[in-house]
Amino acid sequence: MQGPKGTYDVLPPDQPLRESVVDAARRIFHVSGYGRICTPTFEDTSLFERGVGPSSDIVRKEMYSFTDKGGRSLTLKPEGTAPVVRAYIQHGMHRLPQPVKLWYFERMFRFERPQAGRYREHYQLGAEAIGSGDPALDVELIMMLAGLYETLGVPAVELRLSSMGDGNCRPAYAGRLDSFLESVLPRLCRDCRERARINPLRVFDCKNESCLSLLKAAPFLVDNLCQQCQEHFDSVTGLLDRFGVGYRIDGTLVRGFDYYTRTTFEFECARLGAQKGIGGGGRYDGLVEEIGGPGTPAAGFGTGLERIVMALKTEGGEPEGEAVDVFIIGLGQKARELAILQLAALRTLGISADIDYAGRKAKGQMKQADRLGSRFAVIIGDDEIEVGEASVRDMGNGEQERVEFPLLSDYLKERLTPGV
Repeated sequence: MQGPKGTYDVLPPDQPLRESVVDAARRIFHVSGYGRICTPTFEDTSLFERGVGPSSDIVRKEMYSFTDKGGRSLTLKPEGTAPVVRAYIQHGMHRLPQPVKLWYFERMFRFERPQAGRYREHYQLGAEAIGSGDPALDVELIMMLAGLYETLGVPAVELRLSSMGDGNCRPAYAGRLDSFLESVLPRLCRDCRERARINPLRVFDCKNESCLSLLKAAPFLVDNLCQQCQEHFDSVTGLLDRFGVGYRIDGTLVRGFDYYTRTTFEFECARLGAQKGIGGGGRYDGLVEEIGGPGTPAAGFGTGLERIVMALKTEGGEPEGEAVDVFIIGLGQKARELAILQLAALRTLGISADIDYAGRKAKGQMKQADRLGSRFAVIIGDDEIEVGEASVRDMGNGEQERVEFPLLSDYLKERLTPGV
């Protein structure tokens, strides 16, 4: 029996690296004024149909949708922005001081072809800033995500940057793009021909090499912006230049969602091969209104935890697994009872401690202490009980000394305190 295709188990040795990523993100979000939000695992299907867009691959092909016992169409959330915006509207956050800054760490679900670092159930970190159209906010989000990758030591990261314009500049551009696509339509793949019919901008999502080669000659929206969008984009690039953040302007960057306006960005990690996108986002000034709220500018990003972990592992950036500070060895029934009491006392002080539950002999218990990476082994046998002292062995250097039972917990706490 195996788990469903496209899913995976997170085993104890896998946890430290993943937790280090989330902890680093939590610190970065906190100092930038972002508060954590949690949204439901599933939402009304219409939220994603209206928010993400019916022409996106997510809505057309990848959503896990089902009808519940009440006849409602629900969907396991495939992305994090639309649910956060729904919560912003539902809870009247537009009445709070703007922008409202929120971050999340959630599971996402997409029915797509499983491959390295891309799963049907995955974990995503994201941040959303709702209520301001200031280009400086776009830069803040970009720099937060860049700072996360830098803090973690993610190697070979490059920032791609573009603009999706807005309702003022898109109509004229759409005509130019339609004319180009018509001239190359027979040579495009089937998916691109369908995208060209439904939403021409989506052709830039294609990963087919022959299509990509043809699309190099296409007109790009970033080169056809209206004055307001151009000024916004110039402000973003100007601030990034002042902060020394490198980037590459790429007109093919349209992201996978229909809600983006103006700034779009994506970070790539060259170590990840063909599927090198590691995180990105942009501005979505029309999304709040699209799903029923007041007209409200907003921007945000998402980054997949699995992609970050993969990138870090290419650098050997994986921390050691969880270790137990103290392993208590009880030799005999009376000693074991005393060992259990000492175990509870250590745990009360916040010291990670364990004991044998497999009936091992003394030698086997000592091996178990070593396997668990214990810093100290506490040995309690008849001799120790007779003199009222436990034998404490430093597993690093093998040195051993006796400590009175009433003083044992404080002694170990002092020894385990950094710098002592």
